Amino acid sequence: RATMKSLRFISAEALVSNAELARRSLGGVAHNLFPLLFKASYLLERGEVIHDLVENWPLVDFNMGKLLGTTVDYQEDLSHRTCSVCLESCLTGLRDYVLNHPSPYVKRLKVVDLTGIKDVEVQFCECKKTMGRWARTQLLSKLCLELLVYLQETQRNPGAFEISIDVLVDLFVTERNYELVVQALLKKCCCPLKICCVAFRSDNLALQKFFYIIKLTDPSLLRKLEIVHNVRLEMEHLEILFNSIRFPLLMSLTLPARTFNVRRFTASDERMLSNIGAKMGEMTQLTELSVPFSILTGRIQKLLSPLKTPLKMLDVSNCSLDHADMAYLANSFHANHLEALDLSGHNITDLYPSTFFKLLSHSSSVLRSLTLEDCNIQDTHVNMLILGLSPCRKLEEFKFLGNPLSSQGLKHLFTFLCELPMLKNVEFPVPRDCYPIGITYPIDDASVCRFDHQKYESVAEELNLILLQANREDVKASTPLFGSYDAAVQETNNELGAYLIQSFKETLEKFTTSLNNMS
Repeated sequence: RATMKSLRFISAEALVSNAELARRSLGGVAHNLFPLLFKASYLLERGEVIHDLVENWPLVDFNMGKLLGTTVDYQEDLSHRTCSVCLESCLTGLRDYVLNHPSPYVKRLKVVDLTGIKDVEVQFCECKKTMGRWARTQLLSKLCLELLVYLQETQRNPGAFEISIDVLVDLFVTERNYELVVQALLKKCCCPLKICCVAFRSDNLALQKFFYIIKLTDPSLLRKLEIVHNVRLEMEHLEILFNSIRFPLLMSLTLPARTFNVRRFTASDERMLSNIGAKMGEMTQLTELSVPFSILTGRIQKLLSPLKTPLKMLDVSNCSLDHADMAYLANSFHANHLEALDLSGHNITDLYPSTFFKLLSHSSSVLRSLTLEDCNIQDTHVNMLILGLSPCRKLEEFKFLGNPLSSQGLKHLFTFLCELPMLKNVEFPVPRDCYPIGITYPIDDASVCRFDHQKYESVAEELNLILLQANREDVKASTPLFGSYDAAVQETNNELGAYLIQSFKETLEKFTTSLNNMS
């Protein structure tokens, strides 16, 4: 369905369609029309016009999220278009804003906010070439350094050093772009474009390097911290991090797999966990916590009870929670505020059904996203699940991949899901009857694709027909076999793959050396 455009927007499109005309006209354009022209240029992917608009930006702030979001003249939100042409033009335009004017006094720009850009799976831009968060980090760091070198070498525009623009950004650092980003952060004080990191994601990075760069980002400004996958952070390192650095504005924290492992806990480990909980309690803004694949059996209360602010998002997938943990969650003050909950990898229907449904009941008035993957939910549990989900009228997303449900069980569940008014996204498992008889759950990666694809397609059609007949074409139902799309992983998968191969090779070499020594 086409989004309505105002006459102003149509006129803006007509102007920016002719790059040469737009370039000549900019000097006479009213300042308040720049945002309109920017969105029109972004929609039409007019890179040269975007560059010129940013280079001559007359306003105090430049906020990508607001500029590309819903506006009066054109309601479609373009902030999910991470078009490479548009974003590169934006950033080079910003560099040239600093370079190309002799006097800093006519410049008003003080804050550039790039944090509103959303990375999504399907791109609608014509060029189909995206610039993800890692690439944006790389390009911004490179441009800041080049700008500084150029200004120091030419000394053509000494007034440029009096310009100071805060560039709010979500940084994504791996081994491959680490050195470049470190240099840009070290030289931040001298550069007219000042990188202000409000969200930081680290993957495939040595622990020592992570500790060094996190201090350079100015942690007092950090709102979101993601330490994932190939950063070998364990509980003792986390305690050192929290003891040495304060994160007063932190709202969201993601920790890598196996950060906690209570199975090998000693008395000193118990004290360490208490200290970490206390430090998290000092983060008064913290409302999102993700600790997947840690072993936290019986310790959830110790970790979460010091928090002063109720959590809105909690991911404790595959954390080996026991009944005491679930009872704490169901009765805690967090329960009434949880908007997103991931309990994947727990046998909720057999181990603690009543406690789980109590938790669901308490969060039902606000819950928007529920993930229950690999939870051993079977056809016999569907009626119970429907009863638990019925009050969740605000649920927008329900993911339950990897559960041993039959085609019949899925149809029964889908008939109910049509009744949830806000539901937009459903991720459902391949029906059990599409797999060979005797398949065991959870299904390993080697077997996950070995199902009757023709039968699956037939069932998927029937499920979509249920949605269609209930006038719920707005609901997207899919089966991503290897989990939901992750833009950050997708963008850096080559580097991560190379890292894993190298790690495997090193392990083999150590094993071979050990064997040789033994013989």
